Amino acid sequence: MKKVFLTLFVAAFALVGCFNNNAAATDGEATEATTTEVKGGDIAYVRAEYVLAESDIYKSEGVALQEKTTKAQNAWAQREKNLQYEATQLQEKYQKGLMTTADFQQKGQALEKRIANFQNNTQKEAQTLEEESFVFNNRMNDLLMRAIKEINADKKYKLVVNATALLDADESLDISADVLAKVNELYVTEKSEKAESKE
Repeated sequence: MKKVFLTLFVAAFALVGCFNNNAAATDGEATEATTTEVKGGDIAYVRAEYVLAESDIYKSEGVALQEKTTKAQNAWAQREKNLQYEATQLQEKYQKGLMTTADFQQKGQALEKRIANFQNNTQKEAQTLEEESFVFNNRMNDLLMRAIKEINADKKYKLVVNATALLDADESLDISADVLAKVNELYVTEKSEKAESKE
């Protein structure tokens, strides 16, 4: 399940930011685009999976949501198994002549209603969990984007990319630790503001 959260998050965070790095030069009547030489400090990358997995928001809320989802899935699987067992037992009893056709039909209809209720309830619970997961991933993405914007408020970096898109890069361009610290700082502030609004 952790991989699912990480995958969803990384998909939502495909490219953090990109700024125009081209300059136009005019030479008489002809105009041609020239590219500015990229300096080491102009580019940075963030290891989004690392930031997500190590962030306080994931360690508290993300893990709790993961455990809640796993628990629900296990409960659904057990309930489905129990209902299948009941259906099999009912069929076997009828085939062995241990109950009348009327009893078999009555109990069969009751079991069908229970199965339909189970399926409806499971679908509702799954939709709720899916929505909670969606909201969590959006909150995490928002924290990450805000953290990067604050770190790059002085426009030190002209390009910030997700490390999953990199084939090779110098480790000195990795700002993941700074981003993680800022995400955690923003999360603490967010929790404090929520607590104050409830009082």
